Amino acid sequence: MIRSERSDEQLVDALTKQDTRALEELYDRYKTVAYSLAYRILGDRGAAEDVLQDAFLRLWRRAASFQGSRGTVRGWLMAIVHHRAIDMLRSATTSSSELAFDEVPEYESEDIPPWQAVWDAQRGELVRGALDRLPLEQKKSIELAYFSGYTQVEIAGLMGVPLGTVKGRVRMGLEKLKNLLNSASLGATSS
Repeated sequence: MIRSERSDEQLVDALTKQDTRALEELYDRYKTVAYSLAYRILGDRGAAEDVLQDAFLRLWRRAASFQGSRGTVRGWLMAIVHHRAIDMLRSATTSSSELAFDEVPEYESEDIPPWQAVWDAQRGELVRGALDRLPLEQKKSIELAYFSGYTQVEIAGLMGVPLGTVKGRVRMGLEKLKNLLNSASLGATSS
């Protein structure tokens, strides 16, 4: 296929007008990197293909919600792929870890105390809330590095930005995250 002269933003705009050629062009541009991300997370070709198909379908359906001020089309697509792959991974983990009624142990000596479970849940909510307050590029860079295990070089390739940009985003994002978490814990202790 001949490479299109249209920019990613023009293609997304064309998607809002139900232009199937625009979807084909975006697919041709990003199928390899999107599939690679899904495969890296899932480790299964079939599951990665399902995520890829679902991500482009979501791109098609939600093209009108794209905001260029929040990031690039590539970054948006990679975020969709990442979230869909993580959702699939969580779903597979949950369903495979469920025990049949007669397999449930009567007593587990390593049960965590209820206060520890509450503390862990509250801490997780606090971190997720702080992450949601970061700029999108910083949040995605941190998620890819710390939750998906990518190196900064790999993140630069996935996001299509220079390595220095990724390093800066991670450094600034972690600093903001630290400040947000510190202010949240100070607010909790003064209440």
